[in-house]
Amino acid sequence: MIEVSHLSFGYGKHKLFDNLNLTLKPGHIYGLLGMNGAGKSTLLKNIAGLAAPWAGTCRVNGEAAAKRNPSFLQELFFVPEDIYLPPVTAKQFAKNTGHFYPKFDSRQFDQLLVDFNIPVDRQLTRLSLGQQKKAYIAFALSTNTALLIMDEPTNGLDIPSKAQFRKLVASVLTDERCMIISTHQVRDLDNLIDTVLVLHNNHIVLNQTLDLISEKLNFGVIPANSAGYLYAEPHFSGLNAITANTDESFTKVDMELLFNAIVNNNPNLITLINQIGHEQHI
Repeated sequence: MIEVSHLSFGYGKHKLFDNLNLTLKPGHIYGLLGMNGAGKSTLLKNIAGLAAPWAGTCRVNGEAAAKRNPSFLQELFFVPEDIYLPPVTAKQFAKNTGHFYPKFDSRQFDQLLVDFNIPVDRQLTRLSLGQQKKAYIAFALSTNTALLIMDEPTNGLDIPSKAQFRKLVASVLTDERCMIISTHQVRDLDNLIDTVLVLHNNHIVLNQTLDLISEKLNFGVIPANSAGYLYAEPHFSGLNAITANTDESFTKVDMELLFNAIVNNNPNLITLINQIGHEQHI
């Protein structure tokens, strides 16, 4: 669905990406992780056609994203980190905007408003920031576009709303739909994404499914005097560690620990991760 090839982009004289490559497929919910300032939002804007590459290409379903053709736009919905809504009710917003998206489902939108506990008779601008965010996310999910991009969608949501967000996003995934969710709050994507992307040092250093990562790596607490781990952090009962999976046991991927290991430039772990990607394509 998405092919980013030899992408170069930056602001002013500062080059943010140089020869960046990325391939994403439908039927997946991708979690895009990176440190503040790593360029997550910029990469999403290039995919959405809101920024034009200096060099290289970004194509979605064969179309150049930067051209923003109508056929491209009606199959894309972008939820930015900061949203601005007009002084209308949620239903008025749907009536005025939904017709731009051929697969928009008004009944689905109504139900999502109920699920998110959004009052339908109040102007969106009079709702709290969290309620505005949920109303906008509800509309985004109801467009049923082939590509849905969300940049820091859980910012401003309380804990129950984050849990509801994960549940509802997972419920609308289809084999024809691709979702990309960017966040610096790694735990907000727990039990939601199936593939993790890590943007670090201006490159995608990881693009792998959680299932395959769990086949190669184990995550868990080990004794403090243990050796042979790939990465570890102090834990009250020992070390919270990543180790090579040598006995075909399976543990849940600790994405926060994995992310910390990657951004700390652990060479052994990064080598093993690259081997995972290589084996997948053999």
